[in-house]
Amino acid sequence: MKHLIALVIATAFIPASAFAQAPAPKKAGIESKEYKWNVMEGKKAEALKLKGDPKAGEESYEVCGACHLPNGAGRPDGTFPQLAGQHATVLIKQMADIVEGLRDNPTMYPFAKEALKDPQELANTAAYIQTLCIPTDHGKYEGKDYAQQVAKGKELYEKECKECHGPNGEGNAEKFYPVIAGQHYKYLLRQMTEIRDGKRRNANPDMVKVISKYTDDQLVAISAYQASLKMPGKMCAEKGAKKKKG
Repeated sequence: MKHLIALVIATAFIPASAFAQAPAPKKAGIESKEYKWNVMEGKKAEALKLKGDPKAGEESYEVCGACHLPNGAGRPDGTFPQLAGQHATVLIKQMADIVEGLRDNPTMYPFAKEALKDPQELANTAAYIQTLCIPTDHGKYEGKDYAQQVAKGKELYEKECKECHGPNGEGNAEKFYPVIAGQHYKYLLRQMTEIRDGKRRNANPDMVKVISKYTDDQLVAISAYQASLKMPGKMCAEKGAKKKKG
């Protein structure tokens, strides 16, 4: 644990230009005709076959907690997603994609390549994250037209998003479709915009086809609706809630 904490402290004082000297590897993604989103190979394929150890994963998560917070809540401003409540399979795929250069994340890469060097660590970290309770509060759309945006977003979501992400945004662990219910609004909007604009190289091609026609206003509405949904799973206890006497 100490070496991981030291890594966080040390890298916090390293300028971004230092990381630029050793950039992440670049694997061909959505821009390549040969790219296949659901082919599991490399570290993610190995990690998915392993049984994760939550206790060991708690130590690996020390690095992740610096940005995603110790409780996995992420940041409401959209800079870092909520991890608590996400499928372990999705976590493994996304972490591996970043380490192997299939998903661009210059902020996370320097930490991930050190803390998640082998498949077992990937499996352990994902297993630990799954033990975290889901925060009861998260970043939502804050416009005065909240009700209208959510209603419009629901209509769009049920038309083309529900088939893969589920009627309540619960995703599909076996198919690597993420839980999007209750994710931070600003993070959802940023990711969908990047997918639509071809900037997220490990995106699902099927989703790119669907989302490519959406306007900025429509993405706002869909994100507002998704953020309004309740994440499935074990919710954290409300602050100040009185315990029932047994």
